[in-house]
Amino acid sequence: MPIGTYGKIRCYETKSGWRALTKFRDFDGVTRPVERSGKTRAAAERALKKALTERSSTQGGAISADTRFRKVAEEWFSGVEAAVEQGSRSPTTAETYRRVLDGHVLLALGELRLREVTVPRVDAFIGAVRRNVGAPTAKTARSVVSGVLKLAARHGAIDRNPTRDIARIEGGPKKNPRALTLDERVQWLAQLEADEKAVAKDLPDLSRFMLATGVRIGEALAVQWSEVDLDKGVVHVNFTVVRVKGKGLIRKSTKTEYGERTLPLPSWAVEMLKKRHTGGVGLDRPVFPDSLGGLRDPSNTRRDLRNARGTAGFAWVTSHVFRKTAATILDAAGLTARVVADQLGHSRPSMTQDVYLGRKAVGREAAQALEGAFVTESA
Repeated sequence: MPIGTYGKIRCYETKSGWRALTKFRDFDGVTRPVERSGKTRAAAERALKKALTERSSTQGGAISADTRFRKVAEEWFSGVEAAVEQGSRSPTTAETYRRVLDGHVLLALGELRLREVTVPRVDAFIGAVRRNVGAPTAKTARSVVSGVLKLAARHGAIDRNPTRDIARIEGGPKKNPRALTLDERVQWLAQLEADEKAVAKDLPDLSRFMLATGVRIGEALAVQWSEVDLDKGVVHVNFTVVRVKGKGLIRKSTKTEYGERTLPLPSWAVEMLKKRHTGGVGLDRPVFPDSLGGLRDPSNTRRDLRNARGTAGFAWVTSHVFRKTAATILDAAGLTARVVADQLGHSRPSMTQDVYLGRKAVGREAAQALEGAFVTESA
């Protein structure tokens, strides 16, 4: 018999009721008899099956080939949340994983037993997400499924992680980073200021703050007045706002040591914050609160920005565009990639250069340097 399984159940009537017994192959390879009693044959058999299930779970772990994918997924995500608590995982990563887990993965694979989560099934699922939603979501779904099945493999429930053998996810042409030009920045703020709903949602000042700092939207919404020094003109970025299941909106520490940073503010941003601070706002209150003065939901705020951008001209603008714009402005000013990465809270300047710098137009300096390409020293 395979380890963790049992043979045929035999039942015998006794003076006091019934006895059910079988042989179980333990996880040390030894086959041992197991029996249970009951007043009826059915009761004895149920008691034996319960004991066998408990024996299998105790010796082989709570995860087996017959465990449903949904159960393992929740255990895996608990590990992700623990990593967030320890600071080794980003809160936004956990938020993204939870969204994809609930919105895609569990809907397709949740009720399958681990032995049923095969390469063809995973490949078909990821392919469907790629076609119907897009490559980025498909890649995230693959990461989630892979994480769950790695946990299953560690428990010995499966021999091999099926995600290792699925087809590669091909994305479309990589889009170049796009940042707001000077004219577009002026036009964007003018458009927001003229929109009563955008003003009521506090979008003009929030846009200014993100342009002034290059912070993520969750980081911007997490800043409290106690973390703003208007005299020195700096803001301390140490937290981000995330929604945690069962807890609601909370402030979480940023992703890494690079995420915790103190950023100098341009004078126009300091003046904007001074105007907002008029009236003695409490130090423990968010700089950009919701309508009740508490933490503001990043997802709802992204939706507000989408509603305010219109369908033409700024249809491509997302909250991350302000971050890319700030990075591009710093790059154009001649700051090093390391300095820009520190501003954005990145550990690797290469990521800053590849993903965040909108670089298309090249200055005249390049042409001037190439002027002498065919000029000899004697000439």
